[in-house]
Order: sequence, then structure tokens, then C-alpha cells
Amino acid sequence: MKPFESPDFMCIDDHLTDDEKMIRETVRQFVSKEVVPHVDDWFMKHEFPKHLIPMFGELGMLGATIQGYGCAGLNYTSYGLIMQELERGDSGLRSFVSVQGALCMFPIAAFGTEEHKKKYLPKMAKGELLGCFGLTEPDFGSNPGGMITTARKDGNEYVLNGAKMWITSGGIADLAIVWAKVPEDNNKVHGFIVDRDRKGFSTRDIAKKFSLNASITSELIFEDCRVPASQMLEVTGLRGPFACLNNARYGISWGALGAAMACYDTALNYAKTRIQFDKPIASFQLVQAKLAEMYTEITKGQLLAYHLGRLKDQGKATPTQISMAKMNNVSWALKISRTARDILGASGITHEYPIGRHMMNLESVNTYEGTEDIHRLVIGEHITGIPAYR
Repeated sequence: MKPFESPDFMCIDDHLTDDEKMIRETVRQFVSKEVVPHVDDWFMKHEFPKHLIPMFGELGMLGATIQGYGCAGLNYTSYGLIMQELERGDSGLRSFVSVQGALCMFPIAAFGTEEHKKKYLPKMAKGELLGCFGLTEPDFGSNPGGMITTARKDGNEYVLNGAKMWITSGGIADLAIVWAKVPEDNNKVHGFIVDRDRKGFSTRDIAKKFSLNASITSELIFEDCRVPASQMLEVTGLRGPFACLNNARYGISWGALGAAMACYDTALNYAKTRIQFDKPIASFQLVQAKLAEMYTEITKGQLLAYHLGRLKDQGKATPTQISMAKMNNVSWALKISRTARDILGASGITHEYPIGRHMMNLESVNTYEGTEDIHRLVIGEHITGIPAYR
């Protein structure tokens, strides 16, 4: 198999540091060796490769941007490059790493007590403790403020009741970051670290998916689940979960580029070697037009992600900027996967090539952590000052 070559039409590599290039190359080699040869089997068997978790930890991928507590302390550009290379392998694996770091370790680091940080973060960085993020509910996705999960105060404990849906890693998680309304605090949203062994906390894995099959998706169920008050995070309102989601969405904006690159690279190599009418199909104008559009949109997405990464590193990135990057890069990655499938013809629907798998995965990525439409409305509100979703 021809080694993967990342498009770099606008010479972004010239602006990366040696450390950033080394991190990207390390993860690229890992994905090419440990993921790409096997991931289609995992996908078809609906199997999450748990054996990779310690390797993720050893490579510093888990909670990569967190300082101290056994975490790598990388900058956000490096983190983005990690997400890009992981999703070149598979969106499900990037989702696992993204949830572990951006949605579970980040809130502990940002809103947890020192005791929380010491207890959880070192083991989570190694992959010895796994987390999940409970915000979305069966009836409330795009409108998290409508959640009905509650945490009622009872002495030195909170009693959780409700359910969370579409939760990555829920079935294997050792702990969950759960967001619930507290009636005693005017139904304000609070976050809790809920250990898996708490009585009244159960999970149900969601089967029969056609997307993200190499990761675990679950429902979290809380039935009079008692959680010590000391497990409450020090943040109030939707500011807490939204801060987590912004970090995760940032990573997705890079990750989607990895999937797009994998599809483009496959289509390009196929078009150069597939002979029709006595010549490679890459010589036909319509195929070249498709390749040119794919190449251009990947390049534009790279520029968007790179500049956003530098803004994140400077503490200047805004949620709306992150929304634009997530919306644009995932939307175009999905279009690129469909165009690549078209170039491969019938071969594009087989597991001999990764395009169909990426295309199905991206259908989910385009929906979770803010649908494409919701991000458009976030940008629309920024432009007009009018919140159309209210």
C-alpha cells in the first residue's frame, strides 16, 4: 500500500514547529500500523479495540492539553494534529480520545477540586480509568437547557434521576461527567462526577448502528442514584458543558480533515490506476474536476483549523469561530467522502477501501456536538444579533 501523503498546498508545514511535526508523524505512524490494517474488521464486528487504550495513554493522547497530573501538556495545534491523524484511521477512535480528554478530563481539570484532579486525572491520562460525558438526553439534544435529569439534594448527597442518550464509551466508562438540574438551586444545571459503581447507575449499549461501529455508544440510566455532594463540579449553568463541547468541537474540526484526507488519498490513487477506455480515469476532465474540488476544500479546511489552533493557543478563539470550523470541515469532509465514493464506482461501497466507512461515520460526526444547522444558527446569531433558535 502506498504510504499516506497529506495534502499541503498552502505550505502549512512551514508554520508548524519541529515538535508539532514530530507529534503528527508519531501519531501518523501509529495509525498506519495499529489502526488502518484492522479497523474495517472492528467496524464490521461492531468491536471497539480496547487494547489500543494503553497505547493512546503512552503516546500522550489522553487529556493532551492538560498541564500536570501525568498529562502531556501539549498546545492546541498539536492536539488538533493528533485528532486529524486519529480520524484518518477512524472517527470512532477519535471520538473515544476526544471524549476521554475534552469532555471528561477537561471538566475535571477546569472545574474539579484538587482532590478530584489527583484522584482521576493521572489514571485517566494512562487509560486506566475511562470516562464518558452525559449531557444529551433522549428528548433533548440541540436544546440541552431542556434536560429533565435532576439531582435533588438530600443531606450530604445528591439523588440523580433521568437518562442520557448517545453517549460515547458509556458502556465501558468507569465514571461519567453528568449534567443535571438541581431543584434546590432554581433548577440550575450542575455537573457531577459519577463513579460507575454507584447504586442506581446503569448503562445500555446501542446496537444495530451503521455508523461509528468501532466505538461504543450507550444510554446512561439513573434511578435514585446517590452521589456524594463532594462529587459536584465547581461550575453552574450551561457554561460548564458548553466549555467542554467547545474543546471537543475544536478537535472535531481537525479530525474531520483526517477523514477527508483519507478519502481523497484513496480516490486519487484509485483514479491513477483504474483503467477505462484505455487510460486511467484520472485523465478525464470530470474526474480531475472532482479531485480539484476535494483538494481545494481540504486546503481551505486546513487553513481554517490551523489558524483556529493558533488562536486557541493564544487564548483568543471564540465559540462562534469553533462553530464555523466544526460546521465547515465536517460538512465538506462528508461531501468529499461521497465524491470519493463516486470516483471509485462500485468499489467504493466495499470494505476493500475505507471510503464507505468514513462516509457512514461522518454522518454521525456531522450531527453530534452541534448539528450543521445549529452551528449555522450560532453563526447567524453572531452576524445578526438575533437568536433564531429561540
